[in-house]
Amino acid sequence: MNRYTPIKILLFSVSIFALSEGYGGQTTNKPQGRQKMSTRESSVRFIDRAPAGYSHVVEVRGGRTLYIAGQIALDGGGNLVGAGDFRAQIRQVFSNLNSRLKEAGAQFKDVVKLNYYITDASDLQALRETRDSFVNKDAPPASTLVVVKQLVRPEYLCEVEAIAVVND
Repeated sequence: MNRYTPIKILLFSVSIFALSEGYGGQTTNKPQGRQKMSTRESSVRFIDRAPAGYSHVVEVRGGRTLYIAGQIALDGGGNLVGAGDFRAQIRQVFSNLNSRLKEAGAQFKDVVKLNYYITDASDLQALRETRDSFVNKDAPPASTLVVVKQLVRPEYLCEVEAIAVVND
C-alpha cells in the first residue's frame, strides 16, 4: 500500500501552490508589503424587509467586508457594565460595536448582518429598542437571534457580532 494518503497529497499540492504564489517565503519577484487595492464601490441591496426590524436577505457586491467579533458589555477598561441589567449591557454592546466600526472606517449604516446571543428571550424588546437606536431602520441588516443557556461567563447577558461592507 502506498504511504502517500490523499491527505498527504493534498497538503503537498497546497504547499506547492502556496510557494508558487509567494506565500510563506520570498520565492517570487512580486513586490512585498501592502499593495493598493483597486477602488471599487460596494452595492448593497436590502431585500424582503421583515416587520420586526430586520431584512431577510442582504445582497452585497464589491466593497470591503468587515467581520466584527462578538462584543460583550465591557467598557474600555475591561470592566463589566450593567451587572444583572440586560438593558445596560445591550447598550454597552452596541456602543462597543459602534467603536469597532469607527476603528475600521465604517458606521452602523454599513452593517449588513447582526448575530445576537442572549440568555433570556424575555429581553427581546430591550434588544430591539437599543438596536433601533443604532441601525438604519429603513434598511435594517439581516439578523439572527439565538437564546443560549450561558455565554462565556455567567455575568454576560448578551453578545452581538456584526458584518459590515464599506467602499474600498
